[in-house]
Amino acid sequence: MMGLALALFLALFVFCGEILGIHDSGGQMQLGLFASFLFGIICGYRVRT
Repeated sequence: MMGLALALFLALFVFCGEILGIHDSGGQMQLGLFASFLFGIICGYRVRT
C-alpha cells in the first residue's frame, strides 16, 4: 500500500500540470501535494503506534 501511495504521489508531483491540466507557475500545487503527503505520513505513523 505504501508503494502505491508513493507512486501516485510522485506521478502527481512530477506531472501535475499534464494530469490535472493546471498550469502552476508558482509551484503552490506541488507544495500543497508535498505537505499533504508529509502530513499523511505523520498521521499514519501516530495512528500506527
